Parts: sequence; C-alpha cells; structure tokens
Amino acid sequence: MYSWSQSLTFSSAGAWDEAFTGLHGASRISVPDRDAPWTGRLAWQRSHAYGLARCSGGREVVERDARHIRSDPRGVYELLVPLAGTARVEQGPSSVGIRPGSMVLCDVDRPMAFAHDAGFLSVAFIVAGQDVAVRSPLAAAGPQVLDGTRGLGRVVRQLTATLHEEREQLTEPAFDIACDRLLDLVCLTAEGGGDTVPTGQRATVEAAIRRHVRRHACDADLDVTGIARALGWSVRHVQQVLRSAGTTARDLIRRERLNIARTRLADASWAPYSIAEIAHSCGFGSHASFATAFRAEFGMTPREARRPEAGNDAEAGDRGAD
Repeated sequence: MYSWSQSLTFSSAGAWDEAFTGLHGASRISVPDRDAPWTGRLAWQRSHAYGLARCSGGREVVERDARHIRSDPRGVYELLVPLAGTARVEQGPSSVGIRPGSMVLCDVDRPMAFAHDAGFLSVAFIVAGQDVAVRSPLAAAGPQVLDGTRGLGRVVRQLTATLHEEREQLTEPAFDIACDRLLDLVCLTAEGGGDTVPTGQRATVEAAIRRHVRRHACDADLDVTGIARALGWSVRHVQQVLRSAGTTARDLIRRERLNIARTRLADASWAPYSIAEIAHSCGFGSHASFATAFRAEFGMTPREARRPEAGNDAEAGDRGAD
C-alpha cells in the first residue's frame, strides 16, 4: 500500500542491527552478548512523507556519530513514544530519561546516543526535518522532551499509538493527512501546548502562502486545501497562520482575483474581452458574484473601471455584468 511496509521478528543481534540501521540510519549498536539468543521485532509503515515504526528488543546502546551522519544523512526528526520500559537519550549537552508518559523529539542528523533496557517498547514517528522547522523553530531546536500524561501531549501519545495500530486500514492519502495533524500537535506541544500557531516563522509561512496565491489566483479550483497541499503544510496550519494575519484563504484568494481583474479592466490589451470573459479568466465562476464583489471592494462597477477605449464588442458583452 505504501512505499515501505513490513513487520519482522529477529532471532539474532546481527540481523536486528541491519534492519534497525536501515530504518533509523547508520549507527553503532552495542548489546551485552552478541552470541546470546535475541528477540526483537520491528513493524513499520512509511509513505513518501511520513513513517511510523514500532520497535521492541533486548537491552542495547545505539550511537550515531558524525561519521555515521556523513555516510548516511537522513534529514528527518523522530518522535520517540515509549509504550513500556525505560530509555535514555543523549544529544549535545542534553541527557534525558524517558518512560511511558514522556516522549522525546530528536534530530537524527545530530550526533546522539540512545540506550534502553530489555523491556523497552516504543513507536517512532518519523518526519522530514524541514516540516518540523517550518512549523516550529523551537521544536526543531531539540531534543525536546514532551509530557505525554496530560493535555495535547497525551493526545499526541495516544494518536501516535493508535495511528500505528490502524495504519494498514488507511489509504496513503489518509495516512498522510493523519500524520499532518499529528505533526501539528507535536509542534504545538513543544511550543507549550497553546491554542495558537507557533510564532517563530509565522511571517515566513504567511509570505509563502501569499506568494502562492498571487501565482495561482486565477486557477478556478484554488482553495485552502490546494494551498496546503502545494506548500506541504496541513490545512489547519494554513488557516491558523492566515487567521493570525486577520484574513482567511477565501478572502485572500478573492481579493487577489479582484486586483487582477481591476488591472485587466484598465489594460488596453484586454479591451477586446468582455467583462464576463475577464471575470472568468480571473477565476470567478459567476459574473454576478464578481460584479457584487468588485463593487464592494473598490466602490465602483467593473464597467466604470474599464478603459474608455474598450471596443464595442466588449461593451456589448459587458451589459448585465455590472
């Protein structure tokens, strides 16, 4: 169903090492006794944008240093959600212990060490680093320890586990939509669990949205869903950024289309076209709604905005478009 989906059980540490590093990146893995029987299980699901991996195995220490990162850069972050047992994550000056109820978000392309006991069981949410950074520079600063016992953190913990359990019942688009929502919640939790969009790069996100609308305003099917899909964000994220700017996607698109229409009405090269044709070229489906919106926005009718030089053919087509 997805580009990568598998569930495997391992009886040797060597086979486990190969599968684990293939999933999480080149690392050095140390276990108490490599010749002893090993019981480990990996179950993962990955679309082109996101991944979920459920891991259980014996006691081990995983170290990913600069050499490993140079040879196998991943460009991803992982949210580690413990379901059982305990573990410790060290990255830079930070050293944090995690157990069920706590979570940690780490940049896989920064040197780190990860050690866990024999009873450790976890789900890792794998996401592109740029998708974290554009939502929340604070979350991207990592490692971020998140409280999963209450509020949004608890929702994140439960949603991560449930999404992994139900992953095979979802189409790839549905899986990605659910992961979009999960990432939004992770970043909001890292920002302190507020109800507003993270503020770090809000201006940058807003500028990208406005730029996309300017370029595609005349596309008749442009809407908030298309904007979010094109820019790689969730619909909710786009809506929140625009709400903080005092507008909505619908209003932004309408205003941009009206500005384009006004420019074309005053442009001699558009004189041969009727007002109805100009309205349609700017993405408006209804001539009447265009005329009403134009008057409300500019205080004049589309005919009043036309150049005097407009030809008779265009004037004939303009009747009834005011």
